[in-house]
Amino acid sequence: MRQAAYQRQPGERVHVFDAGAMPWEETARPGLRLKSIRIDDERGEFLGQIGFDPYIRSGLHQHQGVATSFILEGGLTDYHGAVNLHEMGINYRGSTHDAISYVPTVLVSKLEGPVTYPPEEKLLSGVHAGSTYQSFRNPDPDVPPELNVPVDKVAAVETGIFGLRRQPIYDYAGSGLTRRLLQWKLRPETEVPAWRASDWVELWIRGGEIAINGQKAFANCFVVVEPGATVRIASPSARSRWSGRRVRKIGPWGRRRAATCSASERGHPRDASSATGRIARIET
Repeated sequence: MRQAAYQRQPGERVHVFDAGAMPWEETARPGLRLKSIRIDDERGEFLGQIGFDPYIRSGLHQHQGVATSFILEGGLTDYHGAVNLHEMGINYRGSTHDAISYVPTVLVSKLEGPVTYPPEEKLLSGVHAGSTYQSFRNPDPDVPPELNVPVDKVAAVETGIFGLRRQPIYDYAGSGLTRRLLQWKLRPETEVPAWRASDWVELWIRGGEIAINGQKAFANCFVVVEPGATVRIASPSARSRWSGRRVRKIGPWGRRRAATCSASERGHPRDASSATGRIARIET
């Protein structure tokens, strides 16, 4: 098993990981590197960041599950066109492409299924968890291999919690998964009522700072919430260094199954999950 900051172990805990302090891990393909919060090659799952040097190709590949990538820096281009800065690129089962970075590029990525490469590729980079060699064909070349969402142009929706809004990015329709991907926006001095995670919830803090169960989570931190954990989220007071600035999160990644949560994987309170800070949150 490859090294990562976290391996899934249900324990009703909340973990915060500062990706900025983590070193890059080089892959077998020069110019491609990873920061792995968690990686599971057996299941083809990954959460973390991916870095591309200029003029680096991913190599031709086909997704066997959903993959979501937020362009933190730079951009990628394939035969369909470009996914640009601050857009969320969404690949689905059967998406077939070869992406290239013309400029230095960093992605915040979540992979939810393995990826196959043609045997003639001859070098698995390791950038995709669970990569294998297998012959394949593009099931429908006329269908774009990704859906690109300009996150900041998505209309924000009010929630039942004052100071918390959400921007719905992706509802996983047609994927067979009951998840959703959202961006939350929290005003300063906002406190989210405590909620219990019914399943895994994963967040990435895009900007600002929050306190989650007494732990600081600031820009470029990932948060992993284990099933059963009771979660308390608050944005700093007006007296803090973040006074007057909104917190942004992208995610949660989570399933919409919580009775009292709509979590980024399956567990946030429904009102809270409808918020978008700029916390990245994907429900799975």
